[in-house]
Amino acid sequence: MTKKTKVRCSLCKKHECKYEQKDCFDSADAHLALYDDQIKHLHRAATAIEGRHYCQAPRLQEIMLFAKEAGFRKLGLAFCIGLAEEARIIDEILSKEFEIASVCCKLSAIDKRIFGLEQIDSDAEEVMCNPAGQADILNRAGTELNIICGLCVGHDAIFSLESKAPVTTLIAKDRVLAHNPVGAVYNQYVKKRFFQKT
Repeated sequence: MTKKTKVRCSLCKKHECKYEQKDCFDSADAHLALYDDQIKHLHRAATAIEGRHYCQAPRLQEIMLFAKEAGFRKLGLAFCIGLAEEARIIDEILSKEFEIASVCCKLSAIDKRIFGLEQIDSDAEEVMCNPAGQADILNRAGTELNIICGLCVGHDAIFSLESKAPVTTLIAKDRVLAHNPVGAVYNQYVKKRFFQKT
């Protein structure tokens, strides 16, 4: 694939990759080489869960099944303070079968003004979210799989970049749609906002 190749699979209506086994980018050989032993192991575990529990297990259960299949015993939970109660319940469920390390987004209590960060309320003292710190603590705890529980957009990206363990998302934060981001696509009243001329 060259730099000039347009990649817009989301606009494809045929999906020949699935239905006709067509290699649209002539990249199968190169992509096979990406699957080193670690990636193969994770992929095998993920595919096993998909095959055995397709449309049967909710995502929390799938994460637990995946972790067991991959042989992970120590899981990390990186959560937003706004979902502290949800994180407590998730921790309680996960800890029945795994060793859990959990970290709140406000750990280390670093003031936003240290980095000159924009505040929600300019007159208040606000502690910044610390996704790099969350990853650091879980790295030091030796977690084998880290779970994102409602980290902010962008903070989830930072956490994923800094995490030494593989990362999966249980809850994607959406403050407006009750943490159901795809609701913006399914709900006609919300969706139409994206197509209005500004």
